[in-house]
Amino acid sequence: MCKTRTGYTDGRSKVGTQSSRTNVFMDAFRNPSLGLFLVRLALAAVFIGHGISKFVNLDGTVGFFEMLGLPAATAYLIATVETLGGIAMLLGIWTRIAGILLACVMVGAIYLVKFKTGFVGGWEFDATLLLAALGITFTGPGDWSLGKRKER
Repeated sequence: MCKTRTGYTDGRSKVGTQSSRTNVFMDAFRNPSLGLFLVRLALAAVFIGHGISKFVNLDGTVGFFEMLGLPAATAYLIATVETLGGIAMLLGIWTRIAGILLACVMVGAIYLVKFKTGFVGGWEFDATLLLAALGITFTGPGDWSLGKRKER
């Protein structure tokens, strides 16, 4: 749109509009790729941390999964999905697959462990991780990623 000293060439008036300084300030916060990167970074921090902690205390992790009635191999699978899924989110590669797998892990955690404790103080954090993982699954990793060209 072309502008003149007195206003816009299409007849729009500047009366009642925000100042250009406010628009420039607000435009600085319109960066979807940065927003997606921050969500991926949060997911990566949580899942890498939890996945590695499962590997560090593998005997305890296997015991916990067996207490839930799951085979020992499930502990290895979940620890691997959390660690590699978190790394994928961090790098922005294979985020659709990682997002689906991480969401499945959170559904399992909510159903098997947290649901009976209620939402607040129970499974609200797991639900947040589930929804964030699905959000990245549906939107893709954004431009600030190593896999941006492959996942479009």
